[in-house]
Amino acid sequence: MTPAPATPGPVGRDSAPAGPAATAPPTGSAGRPLPAADGYPLSPVTDYYGLFAGVQGEDLEAWQAAHALTEPILARINEAWEAAEYPMDLVRLLADSDLLTDGLDIPGHRRLSPLGAGLVTMEMSRIDGSMGTVVGVQAGLCARSIALLGSQEQKDKWLPALASAEKLGAFALTEPDHGSDSVALETVARREGDHWVITGEKKWIGNGANCDVSVVWARVDDESDPQLHGQVSGFIVEQHLDGYSADLIEGKLSLRAIHQAHIRMDGVRVPLDARLPEARSFKDTGRVLAATRAGVAWGALGHAIACFEIAAQYAKDRTQFGRPLAKSQHVQVRLADMLQTLVGAQLHCFRVAQLDEAGTLTPVQASMAKVHCTRAARSVAAEARDLLGGVGILLENQVIRHMADIEALHTYEGTDTIQSLLVGREIAGVSAFA
Repeated sequence: MTPAPATPGPVGRDSAPAGPAATAPPTGSAGRPLPAADGYPLSPVTDYYGLFAGVQGEDLEAWQAAHALTEPILARINEAWEAAEYPMDLVRLLADSDLLTDGLDIPGHRRLSPLGAGLVTMEMSRIDGSMGTVVGVQAGLCARSIALLGSQEQKDKWLPALASAEKLGAFALTEPDHGSDSVALETVARREGDHWVITGEKKWIGNGANCDVSVVWARVDDESDPQLHGQVSGFIVEQHLDGYSADLIEGKLSLRAIHQAHIRMDGVRVPLDARLPEARSFKDTGRVLAATRAGVAWGALGHAIACFEIAAQYAKDRTQFGRPLAKSQHVQVRLADMLQTLVGAQLHCFRVAQLDEAGTLTPVQASMAKVHCTRAARSVAAEARDLLGGVGILLENQVIRHMADIEALHTYEGTDTIQSLLVGREIAGVSAFA
C-alpha cells in the first residue's frame, strides 16, 4: 500500500527509521484478519481512508512490535480467559517489547506521540482486551499518575520499574459505594507525625492484588495544611504493607484474563513522601483520567477492528447454499455498514490524537470519543457475532471474547451515561447531574 499524503496537523513522530515488518496473525477456524498492507498492521480495507498509512518512526516501530505479539498472545489467551487466570508471562512480553509507557517520557524507553500510544492500545485490544487493559492500568493510570503528579524522586524510583514490568501497579480510585461519583470517595489519609495513615476500601482495581504498588486516592485529614485538608490526593502504597489486604473479584464475564480486586486498607502507614505532591484536589485526579479516557476509545477501536476483520474473512470462507456468504447482497450490506461504523471510530481516535499532540484536547472531547467508540465497538461486535452464526459463540473464533470484553470498556473510565452528560452540559450550558 502506498502511504497516503501527510494529513495536516501532527500525526506522529518520524525521526526514527521504521521497524521491521510485523509477523502475520494466525489463521483461525472462523476466518483470519484481512491481509495487512506492506509494512503496516492494517489492511487497506480496514484502514479504508488511509488514516494511519503515514505513521513512521518510533510510532510505527511500536505499533509493529504490538502486532508481532499476535501469535504468542492468541496461542494462550483463550485458555487464560476461560480459566480467569492472569498470564503474567504475557505481561512480561509487553514489557520486553517496550509497550508499557503509553506515551510517557521514561528514560531508556520509546517516547511515543499520542497517535503512536493510541495505536499500541488499539493493537493490543485488537489481539485481546485483557492485555489491552494491562497497558491502560500499568502505564495509562498508575505510571501516568506518578509522571504527572509525582516528585522527581518518585518518578525516578517507580517509572522505570513500571515500564519494565519489574513492578506491577494499580490505580485505586473506585470504591464499593462510589463509582460514577468517585469525587465523593470516603477513603481517608490521616496525618500522624511523619506518616500518613490510610483507611478505606477500593473496588474493581486492576492489579490491586498480588502485585506491587497501588496509587491510592484518598481524602486528606491534615489540619496543619488548610489548603490540602479535606481535598483528594494520591498516595503510593506498596501492597505488602501491614493493613493492606485484597481479594480477587470472582464471577466476572468480561476481561477475565486480568484480575480486579476489592482492596481493604485498615490503618496502612506510609511515609509523608509517599504522597504525590502535585495531587492537591480531585481536579488533579481528573487530569489523569482525562488523559486515559482517550485510550479507552482507542481500545474500543481495536476490538471493533478484530470483530470486523474476522467477520469479513469468515463471509468469504464460509459456503452455504452452494456459494460463499460474501456473495449475498445482505451480507455485503452488513459488512459495508460495519466498515462505516469502524471508520467513524477511526476518525474520532485520529482527531483526538491530533488535538492531544497540539495540547488542545479537552476532557469532554475525550469523553465524546470514548462514548462514540465503545458504542461503535458494541455494534460491530454484535454484527460480527451474528454473521458467524453458531461458531460465533466459540472462544476459538475470538469474537465472543471481544464482545464480552467490550462491555467492561463501555463502563470503566466513566460510564456511557456520565460521559454523555458531560457532553450534554457543554451543549445545553447547564448541568443535569443534580
